[in-house]
Amino acid sequence: MIIKSFELNKIDLKKNNFFLFYGENEGLKKEIIESNFKNNYPKKTFYYDESEVLNNKSNFFEEILSKSFFENEKLIIISRSTDKITSIIEEILEKKIDDLVLILNSGSLEKRSKLRLLFEKNKEIICIAFYEDNNQTLSSLASQFFRNNKIQISQQAINLIINRCRGDRQNLKNELNKIESFIKNKKRIEISEILQLTNLAENYSVTELVDNCLAKNKNKTLNILNENNYNLEDCIIIIRTMLAKSKRLLKLFQEIKISNNIDTAISSIKPPIFWKDKQIVKDQINKWSHKNIELLIFRINEIELLIKKNSSISLSVLSDFIIEQASTASN
Repeated sequence: MIIKSFELNKIDLKKNNFFLFYGENEGLKKEIIESNFKNNYPKKTFYYDESEVLNNKSNFFEEILSKSFFENEKLIIISRSTDKITSIIEEILEKKIDDLVLILNSGSLEKRSKLRLLFEKNKEIICIAFYEDNNQTLSSLASQFFRNNKIQISQQAINLIINRCRGDRQNLKNELNKIESFIKNKKRIEISEILQLTNLAENYSVTELVDNCLAKNKNKTLNILNENNYNLEDCIIIIRTMLAKSKRLLKLFQEIKISNNIDTAISSIKPPIFWKDKQIVKDQINKWSHKNIELLIFRINEIELLIKKNSSISLSVLSDFIIEQASTASN
Protein backbone atom coordinates (compact mmCIF):
# COMPACT_ATOMS: atom_id res chain seq x y z
CA MET A 1 0.00 0.00 0.00
CA ILE A 2 1.37 3.40 -1.01
CA ILE A 3 1.14 6.33 1.39
CA LYS A 4 2.85 9.72 1.67
CA SER A 5 5.41 10.34 4.41
CA PHE A 6 3.19 12.98 6.05
CA GLU A 7 0.33 10.47 6.26
CA LEU A 8 2.27 8.07 8.50
CA ASN A 9 0.75 9.56 11.66
CA LYS A 10 -2.66 8.40 10.44
CA ILE A 11 -1.52 4.77 10.29
CA ASP A 12 -2.19 2.40 13.17
CA LEU A 13 1.30 1.01 13.78
CA LYS A 14 -0.18 -1.91 15.73
CA LYS A 15 -1.99 -3.10 12.62
CA ASN A 16 0.70 -2.19 10.08
CA ASN A 17 4.17 -3.40 10.95
CA PHE A 18 6.04 -3.83 7.65
CA PHE A 19 7.41 -0.72 5.91
CA LEU A 20 9.52 0.05 2.85
CA PHE A 21 11.19 3.47 2.92
CA TYR A 22 12.85 4.16 -0.43
CA GLY A 23 14.48 7.22 -1.96
CA GLU A 24 17.49 9.47 -1.40
CA ASN A 25 16.19 11.69 1.42
CA GLU A 26 18.00 10.01 4.31
CA GLY A 27 17.42 13.02 6.56
CA LEU A 28 13.63 12.75 6.40
CA LYS A 29 13.79 8.97 6.81
CA LYS A 30 15.90 9.39 9.94
CA GLU A 31 13.46 11.95 11.36
CA ILE A 32 10.48 9.67 10.86
CA ILE A 33 12.22 6.57 12.20
CA GLU A 34 13.30 8.49 15.31
CA SER A 35 9.94 10.13 16.03
CA ASN A 36 7.49 7.43 14.92
CA PHE A 37 9.32 4.21 15.67
CA LYS A 38 12.50 4.24 17.77
CA ASN A 39 10.89 6.14 20.65
CA ASN A 40 8.53 3.19 21.04
CA TYR A 41 11.39 0.65 21.07
CA PRO A 42 14.26 2.38 22.94
CA LYS A 43 15.99 -0.90 23.88
CA LYS A 44 14.47 -3.19 21.30
CA THR A 45 15.76 -1.77 18.01
CA PHE A 46 18.03 -4.03 15.94
CA TYR A 47 19.98 -2.97 12.85
CA TYR A 48 21.03 -5.12 9.90
CA ASP A 49 22.61 -4.49 6.54
CA GLU A 50 21.02 -6.37 3.65
CA SER A 51 24.30 -8.21 3.03
CA GLU A 52 24.23 -9.58 6.60
CA VAL A 53 20.74 -10.97 6.04
CA LEU A 54 21.55 -12.46 2.62
CA ASN A 55 24.83 -14.04 3.76
CA ASN A 56 23.37 -15.48 6.95
CA LYS A 57 19.73 -16.11 6.16
CA SER A 58 19.27 -18.99 8.59
CA ASN A 59 20.91 -17.02 11.43
CA PHE A 60 18.72 -14.02 10.69
CA PHE A 61 15.52 -16.09 10.87
CA GLU A 62 16.72 -17.79 14.01
CA GLU A 63 17.44 -14.44 15.64
CA ILE A 64 14.13 -12.78 14.81
CA LEU A 65 12.15 -15.87 15.77
CA SER A 66 13.99 -16.41 19.06
CA LYS A 67 13.68 -12.73 19.91
CA SER A 68 10.04 -13.07 19.05
CA PHE A 69 9.71 -15.77 21.68
CA PHE A 70 11.53 -13.98 24.51
CA GLU A 71 10.52 -10.39 23.86
CA ASN A 72 7.16 -8.76 23.43
CA GLU A 73 7.91 -6.30 20.63
CA LYS A 74 10.94 -5.25 18.63
CA LEU A 75 11.96 -3.01 15.73
CA ILE A 76 14.15 -4.38 12.93
CA ILE A 77 15.76 -1.93 10.47
CA ILE A 78 17.47 -3.36 7.39
CA SER A 79 19.57 -0.81 5.51
CA ARG A 80 20.66 -0.78 1.85
CA SER A 81 17.75 -3.02 0.91
CA THR A 82 17.36 -4.06 -2.74
CA ASP A 83 15.36 -6.53 -4.81
CA LYS A 84 17.69 -9.28 -3.57
CA ILE A 85 15.90 -9.39 -0.22
CA THR A 86 12.38 -9.70 -1.69
CA SER A 87 12.05 -13.47 -1.28
CA ILE A 88 13.18 -13.28 2.36
CA ILE A 89 10.58 -10.59 3.10
CA GLU A 90 7.93 -12.80 1.51
CA GLU A 91 8.95 -15.62 3.84
CA ILE A 92 8.74 -13.32 6.88
CA LEU A 93 5.28 -12.18 5.80
CA GLU A 94 4.13 -15.80 5.54
CA LYS A 95 5.28 -16.49 9.10
CA LYS A 96 3.04 -13.67 10.42
CA ILE A 97 5.28 -12.58 13.31
CA ASP A 98 2.94 -10.33 15.30
CA ASP A 99 5.46 -8.71 17.64
CA LEU A 100 7.87 -7.60 14.89
CA VAL A 101 8.02 -4.18 13.25
CA LEU A 102 10.29 -4.23 10.21
CA ILE A 103 11.57 -1.26 8.19
CA LEU A 104 13.46 -1.71 4.93
CA ASN A 105 15.57 1.32 4.08
CA SER A 106 16.36 1.51 0.36
CA GLY A 107 17.85 3.97 -2.05
CA SER A 108 16.12 4.79 -5.32
CA LEU A 109 13.96 1.94 -6.65
CA GLU A 110 12.62 1.72 -10.18
CA LYS A 111 8.89 1.27 -10.80
CA ARG A 112 9.59 -2.30 -11.90
CA SER A 113 11.48 -3.14 -8.71
CA LYS A 114 10.26 -6.44 -7.24
CA LEU A 115 10.61 -5.12 -3.71
CA ARG A 116 8.72 -1.93 -4.47
CA LEU A 117 5.93 -3.82 -6.27
CA LEU A 118 5.58 -6.24 -3.35
CA PHE A 119 4.94 -3.38 -0.92
CA GLU A 120 2.82 -1.29 -3.29
CA LYS A 121 0.40 -4.08 -4.17
CA ASN A 122 -0.05 -5.60 -0.70
CA LYS A 123 -2.60 -3.60 1.33
CA GLU A 124 -1.23 -4.94 4.62
CA ILE A 125 2.28 -3.48 4.23
CA ILE A 126 3.34 0.14 3.74
CA CYS A 127 5.43 1.70 0.95
CA ILE A 128 6.67 5.30 1.27
CA ALA A 129 8.80 7.24 -1.22
CA PHE A 130 11.26 9.79 0.19
CA TYR A 131 12.14 12.29 -2.50
CA GLU A 132 14.71 15.06 -2.13
CA ASP A 133 13.57 18.09 -0.17
CA ASN A 134 13.08 21.10 -2.40
CA ASN A 135 14.75 24.41 -1.63
CA GLN A 136 11.49 25.89 -0.35
CA THR A 137 11.13 23.15 2.29
CA LEU A 138 14.76 23.44 3.38
CA SER A 139 14.53 27.23 3.50
CA SER A 140 11.44 26.98 5.70
CA LEU A 141 13.23 24.61 8.10
CA ALA A 142 16.28 26.88 8.27
CA SER A 143 14.18 30.01 8.81
CA GLN A 144 12.29 28.28 11.62
CA PHE A 145 15.61 27.37 13.27
CA PHE A 146 16.81 30.99 13.24
CA ARG A 147 13.44 32.30 14.46
CA ASN A 148 13.40 29.82 17.33
CA ASN A 149 16.92 30.86 18.34
CA LYS A 150 16.12 34.58 17.83
CA ILE A 151 19.03 35.03 15.43
CA GLN A 152 18.98 37.64 12.67
CA ILE A 153 20.16 36.37 9.30
CA SER A 154 19.73 37.56 5.72
CA GLN A 155 17.82 35.56 3.14
CA GLN A 156 21.01 35.51 1.06
CA ALA A 157 22.83 33.74 3.89
CA ILE A 158 19.98 31.23 4.23
CA ASN A 159 20.10 30.59 0.48
CA LEU A 160 23.84 29.92 0.75
CA ILE A 161 23.24 27.32 3.47
CA ILE A 162 20.45 25.67 1.46
CA ASN A 163 22.57 25.55 -1.68
CA ARG A 164 25.15 23.44 0.17
CA CYS A 165 22.66 20.87 1.49
CA ARG A 166 22.13 19.05 -1.85
CA GLY A 167 18.42 18.49 -1.21
CA ASP A 168 18.83 16.59 2.07
CA ARG A 169 17.60 17.89 5.42
CA GLN A 170 20.21 15.81 7.25
CA ASN A 171 22.91 17.91 5.58
CA LEU A 172 20.96 21.00 6.62
CA LYS A 173 20.80 19.81 10.24
CA ASN A 174 24.54 19.23 10.25
CA GLU A 175 25.18 22.78 9.04
CA LEU A 176 22.69 24.28 11.53
CA ASN A 177 24.30 22.33 14.37
CA LYS A 178 27.68 23.88 13.48
CA ILE A 179 26.11 27.31 13.40
CA GLU A 180 24.40 26.74 16.74
CA SER A 181 27.72 25.79 18.35
CA PHE A 182 29.40 28.84 16.85
CA ILE A 183 26.91 31.60 17.66
CA LYS A 184 26.39 30.93 21.40
CA ASN A 185 25.02 34.27 22.69
CA LYS A 186 25.19 36.16 19.40
CA LYS A 187 21.98 37.63 18.01
CA ARG A 188 23.09 37.96 14.39
CA ILE A 189 25.17 35.93 11.96
CA GLU A 190 26.73 37.35 8.80
CA ILE A 191 27.18 35.70 5.43
CA SER A 192 30.97 35.89 5.84
CA GLU A 193 30.65 33.73 8.97
CA ILE A 194 28.44 31.26 7.10
CA LEU A 195 31.13 31.00 4.42
CA GLN A 196 33.72 30.13 7.08
CA LEU A 197 31.51 27.61 8.87
CA THR A 198 30.05 25.55 6.06
CA ASN A 199 31.94 22.69 4.44
CA LEU A 200 34.99 23.58 2.33
CA ALA A 201 33.97 27.25 2.33
CA GLU A 202 37.47 28.65 2.62
CA ASN A 203 38.81 26.32 -0.07
CA TYR A 204 37.29 25.45 -3.39
CA SER A 205 34.01 23.71 -2.61
CA VAL A 206 33.09 20.20 -3.63
CA THR A 207 30.42 21.70 -5.86
CA GLU A 208 32.97 23.84 -7.71
CA LEU A 209 35.24 20.85 -8.27
CA VAL A 210 32.43 18.71 -9.66
CA ASP A 211 30.94 21.54 -11.75
CA ASN A 212 34.27 22.28 -13.44
CA CYS A 213 34.93 18.60 -14.02
CA LEU A 214 31.53 18.14 -15.70
CA ALA A 215 32.09 21.35 -17.70
CA LYS A 216 35.43 19.83 -18.81
CA ASN A 217 37.41 22.82 -17.52
CA LYS A 218 40.58 20.76 -17.19
CA ASN A 219 42.93 23.48 -15.93
CA LYS A 220 40.51 24.73 -13.28
CA THR A 221 39.76 21.15 -12.19
CA LEU A 222 43.48 20.39 -11.80
CA ASN A 223 43.97 23.61 -9.88
CA ILE A 224 41.18 22.75 -7.43
CA LEU A 225 42.59 19.26 -6.88
CA ASN A 226 46.07 20.66 -6.25
CA GLU A 227 44.88 23.38 -3.87
CA ASN A 228 42.97 21.07 -1.51
CA ASN A 229 43.92 18.27 0.85
CA TYR A 230 41.01 15.87 0.58
CA ASN A 231 40.47 12.85 2.86
CA LEU A 232 38.41 9.66 2.55
CA GLU A 233 35.26 11.35 3.83
CA ASP A 234 35.71 14.09 1.21
CA CYS A 235 36.06 11.41 -1.49
CA ILE A 236 32.63 10.01 -0.65
CA ILE A 237 31.09 13.50 -0.60
CA ILE A 238 32.69 14.36 -3.94
CA ILE A 239 31.59 11.18 -5.70
CA ARG A 240 28.04 11.48 -4.32
CA THR A 241 27.89 15.12 -5.41
CA MET A 242 29.09 14.10 -8.85
CA LEU A 243 26.39 11.43 -9.01
CA ALA A 244 23.67 13.92 -8.00
CA LYS A 245 24.80 16.51 -10.56
CA SER A 246 25.10 13.86 -13.30
CA LYS A 247 21.56 12.71 -12.58
CA ARG A 248 20.45 16.34 -12.79
CA LEU A 249 22.08 16.58 -16.23
CA LEU A 250 20.23 13.44 -17.29
CA LYS A 251 16.95 15.08 -16.22
CA LEU A 252 17.89 18.20 -18.15
CA PHE A 253 18.49 16.23 -21.34
CA GLN A 254 15.04 14.68 -20.91
CA GLU A 255 13.52 18.15 -20.43
CA ILE A 256 15.38 19.50 -23.46
CA LYS A 257 13.97 16.69 -25.55
CA ILE A 258 10.46 17.83 -24.59
CA SER A 259 10.91 21.62 -24.81
CA ASN A 260 13.71 21.71 -27.39
CA ASN A 261 15.16 24.66 -25.47
CA ILE A 262 18.05 24.65 -22.97
CA ASP A 263 16.93 27.78 -21.09
CA THR A 264 13.38 26.45 -20.68
CA ALA A 265 14.71 23.12 -19.40
CA ILE A 266 17.02 24.81 -16.88
CA SER A 267 14.21 27.10 -15.65
CA SER A 268 11.69 24.28 -15.22
CA ILE A 269 13.82 21.65 -13.46
CA LYS A 270 13.22 20.88 -9.77
CA PRO A 271 14.90 21.60 -7.42
CA PRO A 272 15.63 24.93 -9.14
CA ILE A 273 19.12 25.88 -10.32
CA PHE A 274 20.47 29.08 -8.77
CA TRP A 275 20.98 31.92 -11.27
CA LYS A 276 24.72 32.01 -10.61
CA ASP A 277 25.01 28.31 -11.57
CA LYS A 278 23.04 28.48 -14.81
CA GLN A 279 25.96 29.30 -17.10
CA ILE A 280 28.14 26.41 -15.94
CA VAL A 281 25.16 24.06 -16.24
CA LYS A 282 24.76 25.22 -19.84
CA ASP A 283 28.46 24.51 -20.39
CA GLN A 284 27.97 21.01 -19.01
CA ILE A 285 24.99 20.36 -21.29
CA ASN A 286 27.06 21.43 -24.31
CA LYS A 287 29.94 19.13 -23.33
CA TRP A 288 27.89 15.94 -22.84
CA SER A 289 25.32 13.85 -24.63
CA HIS A 290 22.36 11.98 -23.16
CA LYS A 291 24.04 8.64 -23.83
CA ASN A 292 27.40 9.65 -22.35
CA ILE A 293 25.78 10.97 -19.16
CA GLU A 294 24.07 7.59 -18.71
CA LEU A 295 27.46 5.89 -19.11
CA LEU A 296 29.02 8.37 -16.67
CA ILE A 297 26.41 7.58 -13.99
CA PHE A 298 27.24 3.90 -14.37
CA ARG A 299 30.98 4.66 -14.03
CA ILE A 300 30.42 6.85 -10.95
CA ASN A 301 28.66 3.97 -9.18
CA GLU A 302 31.60 1.70 -10.03
CA ILE A 303 34.12 4.26 -8.72
CA GLU A 304 32.17 4.77 -5.49
CA LEU A 305 32.23 1.02 -4.84
CA LEU A 306 35.96 0.90 -5.62
CA ILE A 307 36.64 3.79 -3.22
CA LYS A 308 34.71 2.14 -0.41
CA LYS A 309 36.53 -1.17 -0.91
CA ASN A 310 40.01 0.37 -1.21
CA SER A 311 40.20 3.27 1.22
CA SER A 312 44.02 3.36 1.11
CA ILE A 313 44.04 4.36 -2.58
CA SER A 314 40.71 6.22 -2.64
CA LEU A 315 42.26 9.64 -3.28
CA SER A 316 44.30 8.36 -6.23
CA VAL A 317 41.32 6.52 -7.71
CA LEU A 318 39.05 9.56 -7.41
CA SER A 319 41.64 12.04 -8.70
CA ASP A 320 42.40 9.90 -11.76
CA PHE A 321 38.69 9.53 -12.48
CA ILE A 322 37.98 13.27 -12.17
CA ILE A 323 40.93 14.21 -14.37
CA GLU A 324 39.85 11.63 -16.94
CA GLN A 325 36.33 13.09 -17.11
CA ALA A 326 37.59 16.69 -17.29
CA SER A 327 40.05 15.77 -20.08
CA THR A 328 37.97 13.62 -22.41
CA ALA A 329 36.69 15.08 -25.64
CA SER A 330 33.21 16.68 -25.67
CA ASN A 331 30.20 14.50 -26.39
